[in-house]
Amino acid sequence: MNTPTAPVDEAGIIAAVQAARAAREPLAIEGHGSKRAMLRPVQAARSLSTRALSGVTLYRPAELIISAQAGTPLAEIEATLAEKGQQLIAESPYLNGVFGTSAPPSIGGVVAANLSGPRRITWGATRDHVMGLRFINGAGEAVRSGGRVLKNVTGLDLCKLLSGSYGTLGVITEVTLKVLPAPETSATLLIETPDLASAVAALSAGLGSPFGVSAAAALPQRDRVVAALRLEDFAASVAYRMEKLRGVLGSFGTQRVMEDHESRAFWRGVREVEPLQAMPDEAIWRVSVRPSAGPRIAAAAAAIGGRAMLDWGGGLVWIAAEPSIANHAAISGAARAEGGTAILFRAPESLRLTVPVLPNEAAALAKIGARVKEALDPAGLFNPGQMRAA
Repeated sequence: MNTPTAPVDEAGIIAAVQAARAAREPLAIEGHGSKRAMLRPVQAARSLSTRALSGVTLYRPAELIISAQAGTPLAEIEATLAEKGQQLIAESPYLNGVFGTSAPPSIGGVVAANLSGPRRITWGATRDHVMGLRFINGAGEAVRSGGRVLKNVTGLDLCKLLSGSYGTLGVITEVTLKVLPAPETSATLLIETPDLASAVAALSAGLGSPFGVSAAAALPQRDRVVAALRLEDFAASVAYRMEKLRGVLGSFGTQRVMEDHESRAFWRGVREVEPLQAMPDEAIWRVSVRPSAGPRIAAAAAAIGGRAMLDWGGGLVWIAAEPSIANHAAISGAARAEGGTAILFRAPESLRLTVPVLPNEAAALAKIGARVKEALDPAGLFNPGQMRAA
């Protein structure tokens, strides 16, 4: 990819888009390039980066909102919030280890990819906390969607449309997010179970309890599976709820509690998919299914020599296996059979160019998507080929 143009303000982004439109040359859109290896390689003559659009533009701790330019590093946002005892709600991952890069993820990139961590199971995805966006459409026009207060939406919600569009609908220049107070402490209950089905049953029982589990994952080990359930809040509340949770889940297996420091480190590892990073040559798939189907997806991965870990109560299955067309077909087929979806999250460029990295959309949804694309980027300037072959 050629060296990206990195305008220092929104006017520069507009000028770059208008120039690309006039030249009829598509643009590869990125922040700092931390997710350049995600999905399909973009087929574009020019590159446009938002990395110079950096800095918090509004922060009102009492109102639980923060606005920042799109190129602002995620770490800077988190540090600003931490000073006031607050946090991003969806626990967005960095994924530097997954993609083998030291480039910092930007807040615009996190929103564009709709990336969410373990807290997604109880608090919703990143897109659910986007209150407003500024972006540049394919005509080189600045558009604002949403605002800085919660409100009902009539018609198309552009904030949600652009969240998870991977930069194919517009160039995000500023985001406004709802935030929440950070918990005083964290504790995690680990339960040794004989297999994934038992682990997911334990996670389901914990999530269905009244004790406020905020994350639930299952990590296969050599001869057992560890079910992990997190509690967060004030120390006294966590201690009380942990005692009750242990009682409810006592029949599932041997228990151990990780206290605050160890608990936080553990969930950072889950968020960053660390258990599957040991073999950098492997491909990584991200499968979304109903939690009860998680163990069957993991079994399908094992059948092709792959490894798996489960998050979101079993509904998110990360799989690492040899990158091949056959393995991609096996994992995608297993996901479809369970009514789920599989994304080829990391793989050599040759495989990403050969197979569909995202599942095919239903015909009705594809028609709606085409109409939205026509309205926002009629010339097809933005990230062509990123999601599907052109």
